Amino acid sequence: MDVLGDPVRRRILELLADGERTSGAVVERIREEFGISQPGVSQHLRVLREHGLATVRAEGTRRLYAVDADGLREVDDWLGPFRRFWEQRLDALGTEIARGQRARRGGDA
Repeated sequence: MDVLGDPVRRRILELLADGERTSGAVVERIREEFGISQPGVSQHLRVLREHGLATVRAEGTRRLYAVDADGLREVDDWLGPFRRFWEQRLDALGTEIARGQRARRGGDA
């Protein structure tokens, strides 16, 4: 969980959640958003890899990074006991959204 305490690493995982990215693409985006140098971003990627939250594979001279689902399962397991704090609210939100959609279609409100 300490690894995810860093906003740069969380942002990198958000980028990787959209699909595999080259290290260059990650560096470019993080540099734009946080002003961090290439070596700094590489360090964050290394930390994510070492803690099982990201994977890397070589494709020629490029390095492609992706989210490691196994590492995120551990985070999900840790969050399990806390879900009760938001699940009821999300269920209620889903009900209200469905009501609004029915009302827009001319159904019952």
